[in-house]
Amino acid sequence: MQSVGAAWLMTSLTRNPLYIALIQTASALPFFLLALPAGSIGDIFDRRKLILGTETWMLVIAVVLTVTTFAGVMTPWLLLLLTLGLSIGDAVESPTWRAIFPELVDKEELPAALALNGIEFNLARAVGPGLGGFIVASVGVGAAFAFNALSFFGVITVIKRWKRPLRKSTLPAETFRGATSAAIRYVRYSPGIRRLLLRSAVLIFFTSSFWALLPTETIVPGRWTAATDAARGDGPPPGGPVILVSHAN
Repeated sequence: MQSVGAAWLMTSLTRNPLYIALIQTASALPFFLLALPAGSIGDIFDRRKLILGTETWMLVIAVVLTVTTFAGVMTPWLLLLLTLGLSIGDAVESPTWRAIFPELVDKEELPAALALNGIEFNLARAVGPGLGGFIVASVGVGAAFAFNALSFFGVITVIKRWKRPLRKSTLPAETFRGATSAAIRYVRYSPGIRRLLLRSAVLIFFTSSFWALLPTETIVPGRWTAATDAARGDGPPPGGPVILVSHAN
């Protein structure tokens, strides 16, 4: 819903291709720049507190985004800044979120838990754009941002109630430099991981411009969103027709 709302709002605020493309940059750049240091941070600090901190950070940003949209004071640069803030929180949290699974389930159940998480993730990417398009067309883009803000309360409540088991280690405390070096060595000596990273980098590099600039080729702001998400595997097209019909009437 957040991605649909941000893209819709930017095409409503300006038709400048630079601003529209920068929404994609603001969403993706933090993951590129912070993936490695975020993984190291997750190995050093308490993972429960780190997730709570990043979720609270994203909640605050989402609330500001909602309030400024409803107040009618949103500008292209403010939208880019808030989108960047949300993505920074998500980028810092993501490695830690995936690292807590061994602490939540037994070793025998770990493959099933990871598979279930993958299903949940892709289901959310499939349903989210269509639901976001429906909300934008029905009650406005501000409501989509409000629903996104409310979603953080559920995650914060669950993580806050989670009692992380205490684990004593006789090993010396991990350092940021040591954790980063270990991650680089792991990738260096893992041919399968290197191939996967290379293929992903090539795909993302050559297709990101298409995702970023497609909104500039449409006449009705917002109608591209769900169709684009469906084409890249993020979601189904129902949101696009809903927005189109809404603005045609």
